[in-house]
Amino acid sequence: MDTVILIMISIFFVSAVLIAVVLYGLSKAKKGNYKKQLDKLEVEKNLLDSVPIIPELAKIESYLNNEKLEAMYNNWKDRLDVIRSNQIPKITDMLLEADYTLSQRDYKSTIYKIAKLEMEIYKVRTNSDFLLNEIKEITSSEERNRTMITKLKALYRELYEKFVADKLSFGEMAEPVELQFENIAKRFEDFEAVMESNEFTEVTNIINAIDDMLKHMKNVIEELPNIILLCTNVLPKKIAEVQEEYNEMVKQGYPLDYLNIEYNIEEANKKISDIYDRGKVLNLEDSLFELKVLTEYFDSVFTDYEKEKVDKNSYEEVDRIFQKKLNKLNRLMKEIFDQLDDIKSVYNLSEENLNVFIQVDTELKQLNEDYKILIDHTSNNTFAFSKLAKEIETLSNKISILQEKVDNVLDSISTMRDDEVRARQQLEEIKLILKDSKIKIKEYNLPIIPQNYFVELNEAQLAIKEIIKELDKKPITIDILNTRVDTARDLVLKLFRTTKEMIKTAMFAEMAIVYGNRYRNEENDLEKYLTYAEKLFYKGEYQKSLEITINSLNRIERGIYDKLLNLYSDENNKANVIE
Repeated sequence: MDTVILIMISIFFVSAVLIAVVLYGLSKAKKGNYKKQLDKLEVEKNLLDSVPIIPELAKIESYLNNEKLEAMYNNWKDRLDVIRSNQIPKITDMLLEADYTLSQRDYKSTIYKIAKLEMEIYKVRTNSDFLLNEIKEITSSEERNRTMITKLKALYRELYEKFVADKLSFGEMAEPVELQFENIAKRFEDFEAVMESNEFTEVTNIINAIDDMLKHMKNVIEELPNIILLCTNVLPKKIAEVQEEYNEMVKQGYPLDYLNIEYNIEEANKKISDIYDRGKVLNLEDSLFELKVLTEYFDSVFTDYEKEKVDKNSYEEVDRIFQKKLNKLNRLMKEIFDQLDDIKSVYNLSEENLNVFIQVDTELKQLNEDYKILIDHTSNNTFAFSKLAKEIETLSNKISILQEKVDNVLDSISTMRDDEVRARQQLEEIKLILKDSKIKIKEYNLPIIPQNYFVELNEAQLAIKEIIKELDKKPITIDILNTRVDTARDLVLKLFRTTKEMIKTAMFAEMAIVYGNRYRNEENDLEKYLTYAEKLFYKGEYQKSLEITINSLNRIERGIYDKLLNLYSDENNKANVIE
């Protein structure tokens, strides 16, 4: 028991030692990390002391020959004193405070002080760098400025050589160009004078001025010959061509007022004159752009001219076709209304068809009015042919719709006439079929004609009378007439088929009875069936007679039906040949 307690105490003691060692290690690592940050910040502070501002200021002392530079020097010196006397010592004090809080293991305060140190060092570094750059702007300006002025002189010579080589292209504007080159040369002399007197603050202004003047001269050398050419040659010729074509087309009756050619030419000439005058003082702002716009405009005018010519041809072609359609429709509508009472007396026209004629007549009158207005506009040159072409196209679409409406009604009337003619033709055909049916009945001397045959005959004859009755009506209702014709045709064809079938059945039944007579004495049952079949035959029940005969004979002679059918076919063929 004592051994267990001893072991537990040992484990507790070892654990406590280990925890203490770990905590000490962590604390020491944290402290070491913050110490490294402070050391790094101290190095950065020392670097601030080594910024080479003093050597650069020393260079400025040799240039102090004017009040402006001297004032700048004093300002820089004061700013340097503030950095070295106030700002850097402040950073030193802040480093000491942070180091003290770290030694007291006050890590929270240490973190806060490190953050403030970083911000202060950044501010001082920025101030130092900015001050150094301002000073170097002066101390290094001579070499830099000489380099820049050398490039500008090379550009000046290049531009001047281009000008001299192409001087004739500048015409009367060559003189102001030369004067501007002389002004630039004077600015180069001003540069040398300022550099000689160490007035470095003025050098930048002179270099910028020379740079701007040379950029402007580069535009002048590149653009002014083109501007002169456009103002004095290209555009005047285009304007003359546009004016000449305009006058010629106006004489030919083209309505070109909508193009405002004369006003635009006047404004273009003013603009060209203004651009040319500005060119004399080398003011080329937007000049080339404006001249290109004018050039494109006058090029587009020729496109408008050509379009107007095409539209005129298109208008005249569509107008010619439209006039033909309009005259034709006017004549047609007059003829329709002149004959409308006669048509109504012959055919039972629907209200819809009559309303179409009235509607078309109203719309046609309006169409004639619209066309008259269009012709008036065409004759007084009010509208462009492009607009007239659209108007005549619209009218053409309207007349096509009206023509289609009239054609539909006329087709309907024509269909009625065709139906009437066809009905009369079919009436004759139906009569012939009926007559043929009667002849066939008479040709074959049947012992009796069944009552249902007379019913069908009566129905067919009544249907024919209905056709005749409908044809005699005024006006004719075509739908009813067609129904009557269809009904009569169906009934007569039905009668015709009944006639043929009845004759065929009767002939076949008679042939079967005659054929069966050869077996009467041999078979008593056959005698009985044949006698019964004969009775049915003379009663007009030919189908039953045939069935009984065939069924009774088939017991004696198998296949008798096909044999009799062949005999019947042969007899029919002989009869057809004789006929």
